[in-house]
Amino acid sequence: MVNGQRVFGGQLTSTAPPSEGSLAGDAPEFVPGQPVVSRARAHHPHPPRTQNQPRPRRMSKSQAPDIATRTHEDITNGQYECAICTNEVLPNSRVWSCKTCWAVLHLSCVKRWSKNEVSTHQQRATENGELPPPRQWRCPGCNLPKDDLPNNYTCWCMKEIDPHSVAGLPPHSCGQTCSKPRVGHCPHPCELICHAGPCPPCGHMGPSMSCFCGKEMGSRRCLETNYESGWSCGHICGDLLPCGEHECQQSCHEGLCGSCDVLIDSRCYCGRVEKSLPCSERDDERESEADGKTWIGSFDCGAECRRLFDCGNPNHFCQKACHVQEAQPAHCPFSPDVVTHCPCGKTALDVLLSEPRIDCSAPIPHCQEKCQKLLPCGHLCQQICHNGDCRPCLETIAITCRCGRTTSNSVCHQGTEEPPSCARVCRATLNCGRHECGERCCPREKKASERQASKRKHRGMAAEENIEPEHICLRVCGRPLKCGNHTCQSLCHKGPCSSCLEAVFEEIGCACGRTVLQPPQPCGTQPPPCNFECTRRPTCGHQKIKHQCHEDAEPCPPCPYLVEKPCSCGKRALKNQPCWRNEVSCGLPCGKKLKCGIHFCQKSCHRPGQCEDATSPCNQPCGRKKTVCEHSCSDPCHAPYPCKEANPCQAKTFITCECQNQKQAVKCLAYKTSPGNRTKTLDCNDECLKLQRNAKLAAALNIDPATHTNDHIPYSSTTLSFFSENQKFAQTYEREFRVFGADLNEKRLRFKPMQAPQRAFLHSLAEDFGLDSESQDPEPHRHVCIFKTPRFVSAPMKTLTQCAKIRPVSTVIESASKPLVANAEPWNGFLVREPRFGLTIDELYVDLKPEFIAAGLELEISFLPSGDVVLRALGTRSWTQKVDQVLVSMKGAVSKRVLGLKLAEGLGLCTVDGSGNVLRREDEGTSESEGWSQVAKGASASRRVQEVGIGVKSSFTVLGMKKEKKEKKVVEDAVEDWEKEVEGWGDA
Repeated sequence: MVNGQRVFGGQLTSTAPPSEGSLAGDAPEFVPGQPVVSRARAHHPHPPRTQNQPRPRRMSKSQAPDIATRTHEDITNGQYECAICTNEVLPNSRVWSCKTCWAVLHLSCVKRWSKNEVSTHQQRATENGELPPPRQWRCPGCNLPKDDLPNNYTCWCMKEIDPHSVAGLPPHSCGQTCSKPRVGHCPHPCELICHAGPCPPCGHMGPSMSCFCGKEMGSRRCLETNYESGWSCGHICGDLLPCGEHECQQSCHEGLCGSCDVLIDSRCYCGRVEKSLPCSERDDERESEADGKTWIGSFDCGAECRRLFDCGNPNHFCQKACHVQEAQPAHCPFSPDVVTHCPCGKTALDVLLSEPRIDCSAPIPHCQEKCQKLLPCGHLCQQICHNGDCRPCLETIAITCRCGRTTSNSVCHQGTEEPPSCARVCRATLNCGRHECGERCCPREKKASERQASKRKHRGMAAEENIEPEHICLRVCGRPLKCGNHTCQSLCHKGPCSSCLEAVFEEIGCACGRTVLQPPQPCGTQPPPCNFECTRRPTCGHQKIKHQCHEDAEPCPPCPYLVEKPCSCGKRALKNQPCWRNEVSCGLPCGKKLKCGIHFCQKSCHRPGQCEDATSPCNQPCGRKKTVCEHSCSDPCHAPYPCKEANPCQAKTFITCECQNQKQAVKCLAYKTSPGNRTKTLDCNDECLKLQRNAKLAAALNIDPATHTNDHIPYSSTTLSFFSENQKFAQTYEREFRVFGADLNEKRLRFKPMQAPQRAFLHSLAEDFGLDSESQDPEPHRHVCIFKTPRFVSAPMKTLTQCAKIRPVSTVIESASKPLVANAEPWNGFLVREPRFGLTIDELYVDLKPEFIAAGLELEISFLPSGDVVLRALGTRSWTQKVDQVLVSMKGAVSKRVLGLKLAEGLGLCTVDGSGNVLRREDEGTSESEGWSQVAKGASASRRVQEVGIGVKSSFTVLGMKKEKKEKKVVEDAVEDWEKEVEGWGDA
């Protein structure tokens, strides 16, 4: 026993002690620590064996020839097993016996078996929306349906309920005479004592019975007597056959004698055909006479009569099928005395003919009236008087199609022959629930729609659904059954398919054959799991790996031994490769020359014959140098043909200016008829002129640019002073500044709240980087935010640590040197500060354009992100200096007009580039930003103390030269407490 279940070990029986588990109420009490005692031993305890006493021999199964004796002996000896629980059926067990296969089962087992199977079928029917099946269950022994549920424990003959075991009698026998009726119509009941299995054949003599023909009487043994059909004496029957003329020549037989098969020479009614027919196939005999001959006709040959009428006209003859002939020929139907009216019967021939017809061959005239005969459809024939049958009705009427959804006008006879079909496709679901009808113009579509609507209306109610005959699915189900070997051959149906009815009558064993399931087994039974080792030997020759027995479809575990194997291309021998791996790769490119003769195979290690061009031509780029440029051909390999060079070269090349300072990447675009961009050059710009000037200065001052050291410090003294005191803090936030400056997508960065001196450092560092900064939120949540503006280019090249090393020990605080006026760019527009709310470009054009037209200038207006307005004057390049002078002269008039119309708070001169950025403005003071922004604008390296608050947000500026206003130097008093003063800057 394993986990309360029986271990078969490949056999249907086992030497392990049987146990009924929880299926019986008389199980022995379980005592922890004590061995489990079987119920048989609990009820019949054996005295303990001594050491020398031999073990009692276990009784083998009965070999009796009849079922009853075998069943009695096996139950008595404890060798009969219940087919449900596989435990022994004992003489004191309550049992039930099948009347078909005579299997004996425990009553408790078969009760639970029948109830579970019935409830399962009812549950499936409820889930599929079908009516529950009748309460039937199948016997586990013969698998045949049973109607009656097992309820009581009876004896074999069912005369006594709950029989008691009596010594000397078979187990479960009441001891009375069986008296059960025997198989067939035997009048003698069974005379044996109540027994299991079928009753033996009867050995008595049967009653006297006459033979089939009734000529003889006889009595035989009951076993040989056929009570249902009787017996034959073997003599000739001799009964008169149905024809009344012949007698039956068969031997004494059961039932009627049948039809008479005697062949008789016969002649048809018209006298044309003579042949031999069985007596039973002849019709009534009738006398016929024609041309002075008389005969007896007995069948119809089916041919046309063709006997001439009495007129003698060869064209007038009888067109009837074979019939009885008379002595005189029939009267001609076309003779003048028979035909008196036209074919339609409305006009007499005397009216239509001036002279009467002479004989039957004379033509019959037609009148001009309509036929007016009643047609099968109910209409009247509208043809003019005619011979023969009327043509089909040609009346136009409304005809409904088969499904009744469409009505159309058509000829009457078309609807009579077959109703028309419309193009409507029936979408009704068939009874299987899986397929649709799909027929065009289905006659039952309307009824199916009503049925489905009624089903939706009464949803949840178990109403019987009447499917139309046209909507019964006639396809074969075809779904695979659970066995996996067969498909459902029933008509397409709802719900799950029934179980496969096939069975396997052969042993089902594992791959090694040591674990076997004995037949019969249900179809689809898988081989049993085997606990023995697999016996297959590996093909590589190594020692096999121990593993469990498995099916042939499942491979053995791969061989884990490490061996040396050559790679696929054969260049190297790789060591420590698993034995199971068929192909190993060295990873090197193949390198063999392809068929094109130019390229080499780039695939990694592979088998011979699997190069790139094994299945398709070489697809590598050509690679040969072009004749029109220095680039290589990028077209797919076209060897051995030369490169076409008909399309522009798409390779990347560079064009420079004459001084080689500027460089721009462009497409080559060279081809046979055009050199492309190879001959083009760039124009030198101001930067080129600056470099040329610096080169001249370096040459004049005898300075070597290669060995010259740059000791410029792009940071303010405030920033460096804070860095010297708090290096770790400063380096952390310098790193964040550089990451923020390198990310092109980030425009704003917010820092966590911190103290005022730290915020002051961030403001100073932002100014050195060319960023805008401001402090937000009140204390203690006040923090610093930095923003990218157009004046930001990139982070300084030197870090704070590098600048701290080259910084002089004593830094002299000097005022910023005055920038050269010659480097300032000329004015080219006005900057309108703080314009009126809601001011539009159209209003500015109307109010200010006359002033610019009077000065000979064009006006262009644009709004800045800060809200100010730029009035840009347009002119030619040669007029730049003149535009600057004109703007200075007209500033007073324009400013007076702007202030007079209250368009803005003020107006000043400015310089604007082509992108709308303000490069220079008139109201800029002498105080310039320091650090990296100062270096980018070209100012000197001298420094001075920042005069404005660090936290104040600076205006948008861009790189360039600025002209400083001359202002008087304001002398400030020395600050007594520097920390308080810096804290006040941060709160600004």
